[in-house]
Amino acid sequence: MSTRKIYITATDRQRLNNMLESALAAENRDKTFLKELARELANAETVDPKSVPPHVVTMNSRVVVKDVASGETSEYTLVFPEQADVAQNRLSVVSPIGTAILGYAKGDTITWQTPGGPRQIRILDIPYQPEAAGDFHL
Repeated sequence: MSTRKIYITATDRQRLNNMLESALAAENRDKTFLKELARELANAETVDPKSVPPHVVTMNSRVVVKDVASGETSEYTLVFPEQADVAQNRLSVVSPIGTAILGYAKGDTITWQTPGGPRQIRILDIPYQPEAAGDFHL
């Protein structure tokens, strides 16, 4: 992942830490992506949900990204694992792309490692961010 400073709301941090604690304690589970998310959270700056900039990806944000290599654009909603649904473009925060975009901002290009080598995406737009819309209950 990139080393740029990322931002996470206090609410998202608490919910993600609770989810990680339970998931990391589970037996017979690949913890690779969970550990990557834990590393990202450890390096993130916590902000109040009411003061997070509207151009930052938070949980339940709708995000338009562009694959730098292919030029393909996709739109996802970043969700907790139990809400993930590929058919509805609901992307789990513990997926490689989900972990990669959390806390980054519109215009950022993020690089992360995959088994096939490094991959880059650029955040083109955030059409919906719950905090910017006043939806603090999500």
